[in-house]
Amino acid sequence: MSHLVAPSVLSANFANLEADIEMINASEADWFHVDIMDGVFVPNISFGFPVLKALQKLAKKPLDVHLMIVEPDKFTQAFKDAGAQTLTVHLEACPHLHRSIQNIKQSGMKAGVAINPHTPVHLLEDIIADIDLVCMMSVNPGFGGQKFIENTYDKIIKLKKLIVQKSSKALIEIDGGVDLTNYKKLIECGADVLVAGNTVFSSPVPSKTISQLKHH
Repeated sequence: MSHLVAPSVLSANFANLEADIEMINASEADWFHVDIMDGVFVPNISFGFPVLKALQKLAKKPLDVHLMIVEPDKFTQAFKDAGAQTLTVHLEACPHLHRSIQNIKQSGMKAGVAINPHTPVHLLEDIIADIDLVCMMSVNPGFGGQKFIENTYDKIIKLKKLIVQKSSKALIEIDGGVDLTNYKKLIECGADVLVAGNTVFSSPVPSKTISQLKHH
């Protein structure tokens, strides 16, 4: 399959969110990437259910929801009700990761697991065959616009090997610092989904930048 592009709503203009949602709807983007932060698991607070429900009403593409929160299991059903089609939890925030994944799947969503830059890929060995997505953080989570961590390329190659070895169907999603200088190399290493926030929304013509990220 050709790779997917998921603009990150965190970088959108919240004073005019509807216009940015319409732009993504009309663009070549595949998903909306939605970061939920609680100020505990990461040093930032983003937005909660009211914004997600507004997105659900207006978005014509799947909502890819990335939880950077502690105790995500408490909210699985609420995120399903608010329109999440894929729900991604952090390995580092889930002491009972299998149970968290089962809860997501039983709620009728696709299940993703995110890993921070310092978390080695081999920790996914026991779960990789059960999940639909790995969200690999290529910056330390919490803020947009951070510098890309170069070690990500090696991690993608290792993760791709693990996916093949375990006959997993998981997609590799890269989140953080994706831009027009590195996206081609990320795809060559094996990335399936590119999350782009700052790169898209700071562009003079965001829809054109989405197009560029889509074609290589």
